[in-house]
Amino acid sequence: MSDYLNKLFSLDGKTAVIIGGTGELCGAMAEGLAGAGAEVVLVGRSEEKAKARLEKIHAAGGQAYFLPCEVNKRDQLEKLLADVLEKSGKVDVVVNGAGMNSATPFLEIPEEEWDRIHEVNTKGVFLACQVFGKYFVDRNEGGSIINVGSMSGVIPLSRVFTYSTTKAAVHNLSKNLAREWAEQNIRVNTLVPGFFPAEQNKKVLTPERVAQIMGHTPMNRFGSADELIGATILLASDAGSFITGTEMVVDGGYAAMTI
Repeated sequence: MSDYLNKLFSLDGKTAVIIGGTGELCGAMAEGLAGAGAEVVLVGRSEEKAKARLEKIHAAGGQAYFLPCEVNKRDQLEKLLADVLEKSGKVDVVVNGAGMNSATPFLEIPEEEWDRIHEVNTKGVFLACQVFGKYFVDRNEGGSIINVGSMSGVIPLSRVFTYSTTKAAVHNLSKNLAREWAEQNIRVNTLVPGFFPAEQNKKVLTPERVAQIMGHTPMNRFGSADELIGATILLASDAGSFITGTEMVVDGGYAAMTI
């Protein structure tokens, strides 16, 4: 990388906390942040799921470690922050990417399912933004929060009713927080993947569904997890220093398609 590009995009000396980093998409984002120089903290419920990702990051010369956390519990998020500060000394970037999905038809959605998905997708982001946002405000040195949204949070998509409402909330919260903290140089953005096959959406990707998605995606393919890395580094680095309150869409043209 040239000195010019390194100055723009380097994350050397930064610490990035990736909540949901044991998953496929956020795991790839974590690899990218580590590759750009950040010390990465993979956060999830299972250390076993983090092992392969940690091995890849370490093999490439990156710095990373795992910490457990239930994202819908404030005390665990507060402990997470304390543990990161003890190990790394600071936090510069937070990615909120933990999520659940369901394909239950609307009239059949039980309250328990609705509550469970909102506990993770909505409450988890809310609590993490409070805990880490307060840290950024108190530290008064800026910071970047990247909340992972969804195309279903921008336009209504069929068959993922509960998930869509959680992501719409995340998009709205991100914009509000961007306004709230802009003068303190705390940037809050939403990274919006289009259709990327991952564990949480495999259950809804029937052949008929795939045909519908391809018919609405000008690039006529799914995204690959590593295609989220460029946008993630932009939002995390000094190259994105004037970007806040935006929805960074990575979707192969899906949102541009009408008829």
